Amino acid sequence: MKLPESFYLNSQVTEVARNLLGKYLFTSIDGVITGGYIVETEAYNGVIDKASHAYGNRLTPRTQTMFAQGGVAYVYLCYGIHEMLNVVTSVAGQPHAVLIRAVNPTVGLDTMLYRRNMAVVKPNITAGPGSVGKALGISRKLNGMSFQSDQLWIEDQGLTFSDKQIAAVPRIGVAYAAEDALLPYRFYVKGNVYVSKPNR
Repeated sequence: MKLPESFYLNSQVTEVARNLLGKYLFTSIDGVITGGYIVETEAYNGVIDKASHAYGNRLTPRTQTMFAQGGVAYVYLCYGIHEMLNVVTSVAGQPHAVLIRAVNPTVGLDTMLYRRNMAVVKPNITAGPGSVGKALGISRKLNGMSFQSDQLWIEDQGLTFSDKQIAAVPRIGVAYAAEDALLPYRFYVKGNVYVSKPNR
């Protein structure tokens, strides 16, 4: 069952980031479904978060999607190479987003291997946001798309993790955000091999 729109309207972005763990992310590209359950996320707390693209109410053609009502995809290009999927959350005008950093793949593995140019499934197939984007066929064409669509959606299949099974640690690659780089806004499932950086 697709997550209801109400799930995405929560104004507590860290809560959404934590609650997305165990939810199943799917894409249907050219009739081929790929996906798996989310095992790593990062929260970005809008205009007050120095690590956020929307920090200081920065509204640009790129960040415009972040200001939409929660429940749509914010896909951006990183380093000119990686297309990265974020889940926009909260109400319109409050640019909160959750970066999907890693997925435990379950559906469409052959297609994922082809997209990633890999011969066999290894943890790095969907470890890291760039890998998630490539394996699931996510591109900026999906920017602004609703998670209620039939091309991109997130399901609750009843998989949950206890607080003991989840780590909350600082985000990766946001040293420029000064003190905000230290916030425990990265959430991952302990011991899962698809988590992008070694579990601490």
